[in-house]
Order: sequence, then structure tokens, then C-alpha cells
Amino acid sequence: MATKAFKSEKIDAIKAKIEKAQVAVITEYQGLTVEDITKLRREIQKTGGDYMVTKNTLAKIAVKGTEYEALAEKMTGPIALAFGFEDPVSPAKAVVKFIKESKKGAIVGAVLEGKLMTEAETRALADLPSKEELLHRLTDRKTESSAEIELRTAIAIEEMSKKDKYDYIVVNDELEKAIKEVEDIIN
Repeated sequence: MATKAFKSEKIDAIKAKIEKAQVAVITEYQGLTVEDITKLRREIQKTGGDYMVTKNTLAKIAVKGTEYEALAEKMTGPIALAFGFEDPVSPAKAVVKFIKESKKGAIVGAVLEGKLMTEAETRALADLPSKEELLHRLTDRKTESSAEIELRTAIAIEEMSKKDKYDYIVVNDELEKAIKEVEDIIN
């Protein structure tokens, strides 16, 4: 039986991660070995995040009163939380990749900017390019200065902050695919 001090430390550890997280992805870890969990944690840590197995009761206490409180309704069964501190896409991307390769675990949902996301929305988040990928694409083109890239990035962040106001979002990742998506929306 865990002591009160131990439980308090765990709650504080979860709160500390939540305070600096841009996203929290909730996963089921049933069937994963310690090695699997360690491998997934290391992948997430490479991109400035963390992965933490936790008891539901402690996690529910930790998220209470935060923008991640909506996660509490998804906390049933054996769960773990993937946090993204530097990039909201990378933890979801790492979890999806891990599940696809290992055929173990499951995504339950996520919270991004205070909004509870379904499993499908979390998978869609994982399909977006990471911040690192976007910056790499922009700098590789060598058509713009650092100042222009920073300006374009700021504009994109501003546009994404208003994403809830749009009925459709088309990511111009692959031009042909984006054109088809726009044509499908119009038709």
C-alpha cells in the first residue's frame, strides 16, 4: 500500500508535467512490457516530451482544476499519459507509430488547448507534421530568410489558434492531396 507521502509525490509529479505540457495523450498500456514502455518513453523524450504510467485516482486528482481536467472522464483501466512539452504533435505521432509497429496498446484520447480529443482526432493530430519537420521544410527551401520563416510560423500559429472557427481544415502537406481534399469539400 502506497503511503500518503508517496501518493502526494506522484500527484505533484503529474501536476508538474501538466503545467509545462502543450498536449497530453492518454493511452492504455495493457499488454505492454516494461521494455515496451521504456522504448516508448525514450521515443517521446527524444522530441521533448515524456510518458508516464499512473494510477487513475492520482491522475484525476492532479488534473483537477487544470485545462487537462477533461482527461478524467477517459481515465479507466490501466492508463499512461504522454506529454508534449515542446511540440503538441510529436507525442501523438510517437504513440501512433509505436502502436502500429508493436500491435500493443491503444490511444484513448488527448487534450490539446483545453479541448478533449477523441481517439480519431488524436490519430489525426499524429498525421500532422511536427514543429521540427515544418521548420526543416521551410529552411531546406532556402527561399526565405530566418525572419521570414519566423513570420510565417507566427502566422500559422495564429491561424491554428482559430481552427475551431472553421468547418474544414486542409493541410497543404502534399499539393495533389490538398487539391483533392478541397475539391471534395466543394463538391
